[in-house]
Amino acid sequence: MKQYDYLVVGSGLYGAVFAREAKRAGKKVLVIDRRPNIAGNIFTEEIEEINVHKYGAHIFHTNNKKVWNYITQFAEFNRFTNSPVANYKGELYSLPFNMYTFNKMWGVVTPKEAKEKIEEQKKAAGILEPKNLEEQAISLVGTDIYEKLIKGYTEKQWGRPCDQLPAFIIKRLPVRLTFDNNYFNALYQGIPMGGYTKMIEHMLDGIEVQTGVDYLEKKDELDKMADKVIYTGAIDEYFNYKLGELEYRSVRFETEVLDEPNFQGNAAVNYTDAETPWTRIIEHKWFEFGTQPKTVISREYSSEWKLGDEPYYPVNDEKNGKLYEKYKELAQKEKNIIFGGRLGEYKYYDMDAVIASALEMSKNEL
Repeated sequence: MKQYDYLVVGSGLYGAVFAREAKRAGKKVLVIDRRPNIAGNIFTEEIEEINVHKYGAHIFHTNNKKVWNYITQFAEFNRFTNSPVANYKGELYSLPFNMYTFNKMWGVVTPKEAKEKIEEQKKAAGILEPKNLEEQAISLVGTDIYEKLIKGYTEKQWGRPCDQLPAFIIKRLPVRLTFDNNYFNALYQGIPMGGYTKMIEHMLDGIEVQTGVDYLEKKDELDKMADKVIYTGAIDEYFNYKLGELEYRSVRFETEVLDEPNFQGNAAVNYTDAETPWTRIIEHKWFEFGTQPKTVISREYSSEWKLGDEPYYPVNDEKNGKLYEKYKELAQKEKNIIFGGRLGEYKYYDMDAVIASALEMSKNEL
């Protein structure tokens, strides 16, 4: 008899959802994580009484009522609305692109004028069928906005010219002929009060958790402890990169405490010119409407992933897609193991989609 029914590798959202559902189903579960803390990339750390998003800003948003009802069992969410600001060489613009953006850019006042301006620039660029991100962006918002607010930021983020990036990356970009500053078209939105780490703690309540444990280093020993493994780490790393490395973008953070109550007046400011080395600055206190006397900011720098870095965004192009399919075939041949989550499935997942995926897998498995 093995000690556990399930060994869950990784205590991020996917692992935590499965562990909670398995416990509800009466299973014995062990959750391990190689980091010294739980919660994966949504880990929040308290600094100066401010919940700092250590691995980048995470704003929960969903239109999925089932997911919302599920996650709100573990935390109360505040009414935070994501309304980022774009800073182009000291000029400030509203993100998402809306009537405030168009008014500042062109002096237009009515939605009709804004629409005509976009159409005029799209026509001048001669784009009929957008073939890449650059053409897709121009056909959505025109040349001026593309040049000032999209090009520099996107090329910093992905480390590739916009005309070499797939169009689908920007198809989710909200463009509105209204004065609505809400970035997400989501019915439910907010930040868990007290931070994400506290929320994951509630999800893992009563479940055995061990941090600082590297599954791949102790694989043989750990596999003997459980009937089945739920693996949320990188799929290529699991197979020791034997078919080659999947590509990711990584992010480096420079976080500092400032002895002032308000640095930028907003949770997120994107720096959209090519010259500024960081992509954005996050001021963490505004996620929870902070009134602390100090503030904590994080500058984000995007970089190409290399071994030893934290993988953030899968580079979902054709080449990596083909390589992932080969790893997926190997994964399907493994006995008693399920690969899931952003790294296990090499997929860019919003938080609500991770939860939905983990719930679906739990239902089938349990």
